[in-house]
Amino acid sequence: MWVSRFRALPRPLRMLVLASFINRAGMFVFPLLAVYLVQSRQLSVGEAGALISVGSTGLLAGSLLSAAVCARAGRRAALVSSLLLNALGYLGLAVFDGPPWTYAVLLFVALVGMGMFAPAANTLIADLTEPEQRPFAYTVSYIANNLGMGVGPLLGGLAAAYSYHLMFAGNILLGVIAAITIRLCVPADTRRPTAATRTTTGGRMGLRRDLDVAVVVVVSFCYVAPLIGLEYTLPLAVTGVLASSVAVVGAVYTINSLVVVAAGILIERRIKAYQTRTLLIVAGLLWSAGTAILVFAFSLPAVLLSTVVWTLGEIIASVVVPTYIADHVEPDRVSAFMALNGFVLSAARLVVPLGLGLVWQTQGHQPVLYLLLLTPALGVAAFAVLRVRPPSPTRPTPTELATTRP
Repeated sequence: MWVSRFRALPRPLRMLVLASFINRAGMFVFPLLAVYLVQSRQLSVGEAGALISVGSTGLLAGSLLSAAVCARAGRRAALVSSLLLNALGYLGLAVFDGPPWTYAVLLFVALVGMGMFAPAANTLIADLTEPEQRPFAYTVSYIANNLGMGVGPLLGGLAAAYSYHLMFAGNILLGVIAAITIRLCVPADTRRPTAATRTTTGGRMGLRRDLDVAVVVVVSFCYVAPLIGLEYTLPLAVTGVLASSVAVVGAVYTINSLVVVAAGILIERRIKAYQTRTLLIVAGLLWSAGTAILVFAFSLPAVLLSTVVWTLGEIIASVVVPTYIADHVEPDRVSAFMALNGFVLSAARLVVPLGLGLVWQTQGHQPVLYLLLLTPALGVAAFAVLRVRPPSPTRPTPTELATTRP
């Protein structure tokens, strides 16, 4: 049973999962930020879009900053500071009344915090788990985040309908609760002594291994890009091209969350039986199949069916990539590679909407759908020929080492 497996995880990791859910469930502001800036701060739609684009560079900065904070101050410090930075930035957006550029600065601060959280959390999971536990741990963390994201926009919308100040207050409060949970339940230093748990590989072999891992992480952009692309284009396509209610967009998010919860653990149980290359190719094929449904049968039923299919690919890639990093990178460099993984996601959030928006404006929606199909197909081709390392042999734990010493 997954409940017994969850209980077998270290307590700090279980509390991290809880804190991640609380944090995501409190994500009231970000989905409604454009509406807030237009309706409450009286900015134009164009000004709000430009401000969000500039402020969103904080996601990139936060992803990179996470590695430095993890290395110097520890994983707990990175997680707590990320949540407090996010709360501080949103507090400024809620109460400060100034020129538009000040909102961009405050949003930048908030999103630096948001960008720091996921790489630090993935690094902490790598610290606290043995290789055989990692796919399950990353799956549980992924499910908790998706459950929170399913709740957050709904609660945020209800709060915003009453008052934007209530929306900000709820986001800040739940972020602070998540920070307190981590501060009280996660030890200050979770890093394992390298010499006790892993034999360091230096020189050309170590460099080659790190390069192989980095290439896999960067190429995973091919699976992140369609996710961000669908987040951007589906609301436009459903309401504009299909002339349907925005409620259908909400149904897409609901289906996505339901598939993640229902299939996440089932998929995780089968991940260990397959090589990383196979899993990444299957993830890409599922992404390609899901987007192909949109390309060749674009309709409301196709949108919903497509969501079920591509979500399965999303689950596999979201679990396999951080597990691959944790299994193949030396402990003192895991935070840097998790930061690279976060940077890939943040870069997609900046580049993909801009690129697809330009294509849609000049060519219409159909070329956008073809691009969403082509991108994961390129990922499949790349992973078929790239060097993807096999699973590392299970290393003895410190306790096992102690009992076998003469």
